[in-house]
Amino acid sequence: MVAVDGGSPVAVKRIVANIACPDPGKAEAFYGGILGMKPAMDLGWIVTFATGARTTPQVSFATEGGSGTPVPDLSIEVDNLDEVQARLAKAGIALEYGPVSEPWGVRRFYVRDPFGRLLNVLSHD
Repeated sequence: MVAVDGGSPVAVKRIVANIACPDPGKAEAFYGGILGMKPAMDLGWIVTFATGARTTPQVSFATEGGSGTPVPDLSIEVDNLDEVQARLAKAGIALEYGPVSEPWGVRRFYVRDPFGRLLNVLSHD
């Protein structure tokens, strides 16, 4: 927990990226079928996908995406990058960059989700 300027401590418990889209249901095939995430909440107008794993909240700010690439909208770490790439290929979804092993210790590729968001899908070497 962090106390700023003598105030009470505050702990960030979760950071959720919210992506505006016309049909949240279209996220199921990509985020569920390809990435294996499960709907944690579905109110019709908003669907939240989760893995069930407890992770540390993170948020990044960047001038580029590394190796001269554009800054992706989301970075998603997976345990089996080859399997995700195979699922994308089976679904006819083209990669925009990679796969490549980067000098900072990740293997990754870029792909667009159904709403045009640029995703950095990665695994640590």
